Amino acid sequence: MPQKTYFHVDMDAFFVSVEELYNPSLEGKPVVVGGQANERGVVAAASYAARKFGVHSALPLRTAAKLCPQAIFIDGHPERYREYSKRVYGVLQQFSPLVEMASIDEAYLDMTGTERLHGPPLRAAHLLHRAMKEQTKLNCSVGIAASRVVAKISSDQAKPNGVLWVVPNCEAAFLAPLEIRRVPGIGKVTEKRLQKLGIRLVGDLARMSDDQLRKELGELGLALAGKARGEDAGAWYSNEIGEDVGPKSISHEHTFNTDTADAQVLEATLSRLAQMVCRRVREHGLFPRRVQIKLRYSDFTTFTRAHTLEQGTQIDQDVFETARELFNANWQKGRTIRLIGVQVAMFEEERQMVLLEDERDKKRLDALNVADHLRDKFGEGVVSLGTGMKSRLRERTHENPAALPGKEPRK
Repeated sequence: MPQKTYFHVDMDAFFVSVEELYNPSLEGKPVVVGGQANERGVVAAASYAARKFGVHSALPLRTAAKLCPQAIFIDGHPERYREYSKRVYGVLQQFSPLVEMASIDEAYLDMTGTERLHGPPLRAAHLLHRAMKEQTKLNCSVGIAASRVVAKISSDQAKPNGVLWVVPNCEAAFLAPLEIRRVPGIGKVTEKRLQKLGIRLVGDLARMSDDQLRKELGELGLALAGKARGEDAGAWYSNEIGEDVGPKSISHEHTFNTDTADAQVLEATLSRLAQMVCRRVREHGLFPRRVQIKLRYSDFTTFTRAHTLEQGTQIDQDVFETARELFNANWQKGRTIRLIGVQVAMFEEERQMVLLEDERDKKRLDALNVADHLRDKFGEGVVSLGTGMKSRLRERTHENPAALPGKEPRK
């Protein structure tokens, strides 16, 4: 069996870089994409000039404004990012037929067996690096390794605008001195748990016994240990690149800039969230049966409520009406809400429609597919249906929007 070669391609400050193409005056300045300085949202991307002040993705916008008050805050243009993500995907397909977009601005490529076309790994990576700049005007960083997890870590180490190859059998030496948060899947909570065990570097994690990790962290601990050894361990890496496994759930939520108890605003927001969720559902060709809402009050008290439908649906109105019933049955009227969300799950790939409903649902789906096409072209806000027209909710800039390249709706 030939030695595997994987590339992880990560676009450098993608959202900011796209904004700079449309507005060159932003170049070199501290820029924050994701919302305005006085809003409750989080940073979607920050320029390298802003990062010097401690601003990074997922940081609250208001905190970013305190750290870097001179920053330029931009809501973002999701339709532009989707368009450039498609261009990025087009470049990647020139180098391998096995490409998987992990998010809007990063992808894995299986480059195994492409040496005759592109040369050895390092040469191929530099060719890709150059092609990306020439065809998209954007910079990227490329990590090369015999496993996807090491390729991802190496692309992060190569930033900005670099290429890094971890030669086979050198994975342990490369990973050992890195801080554990460099390992994919280790967030702040897990990092703190590991630090309490005396684990601060990847090498510390790799030396832990499986029995001890299973005792402290369960199966997650074993997966993290595998990653620390340079292995593609864990559920996400159990599938081949390009294999369509589909999502287990799809959700959207919205944090209000000002807490509200306005029933009309809340209902309109639920409607828009249901539309956004169903757009993703249609993208994947799935029919969810379970609808769940999430409510967070001003005091951060949070609860979820769910209902299972008799049959799966892709219709916005079906999901919205179920979400509205759950909301009306559980909201303490007059109590202000900070966040509201809609989630669907229990997916079926086919739906046995009742004959009398079939023609009506087909017409509704045809109309919704037209709306989806317009949103692909002009952005989520260009079309809103029914109650959602009253909502002021805008599409947030984030890494996993609908219509990721290579994951278009299944016909």
